This record gives sequence, C-alpha cells and structure tokens, in this order.
Amino acid sequence: MRSTGNGLRVTVFTGESDLWRRKPVFSEIVQRARKAGLAGASVFRGMEGFGASSLIHTSRFLSLSDGLPVMVVIVDDESRIRAFLPELSEVVGDGLVLLDEVMVMCPADKGAARP
Repeated sequence: MRSTGNGLRVTVFTGESDLWRRKPVFSEIVQRARKAGLAGASVFRGMEGFGASSLIHTSRFLSLSDGLPVMVVIVDDESRIRAFLPELSEVVGDGLVLLDEVMVMCPADKGAARP
C-alpha cells in the first residue's frame, strides 16, 4: 500500500425512511456527490440504532424494522469536501454529519488516485 495523501471523510448518519422531496436522503446525497464530481460515496445500512428521538430501530423485529440507521461515507480532498458541505446542509435535516481527516491509501500497483 502507498499513501496518496491526506483527505477528508464526511460521514452522514440518517435513517432509511428519512426523505428529501419524496426521495431517500441517502440517495439524494449520493446523487449530489456524483454530480459534484467527488471521488465516491458509499451507503451502509445499520442493523440497529437510535438517534435524537431515542427510539430504537432494529432489524430483529419486523414491526420495528422501519427507519433503520443509514450511514453515507464520502472521501475526497479537503477542498472538495468542504465545497460540498452546503449541499449536505440542504438535505440532511435531523441527521448528523461528521468530518474526519484521513490518510488515503491505495495498492502500490494502482495509478495516481484522488485525493
């Protein structure tokens, strides 16, 4: 592995039933990240969790499986992520957004990669 440099990771915590104009928030974030030309975005669905409401959502019981936690992760260079933050502010609503500095690594045989 070799380092391709430092980057910034943005992680958005939301719920699978959270909507932005009748579209899932996580899907809107991915579409906007793609349109902004960011390096990539991934969506992860949680098995169980709770947020500001303190209501536990879990996949263990069918009756409570609505609104499971979802996490969207995007990594790119700092300037590109910071330029994307207003897009997130528009759609996230009650979600939580985290920013972390990261060191980006890739296999040594790959060409130059962003960030």
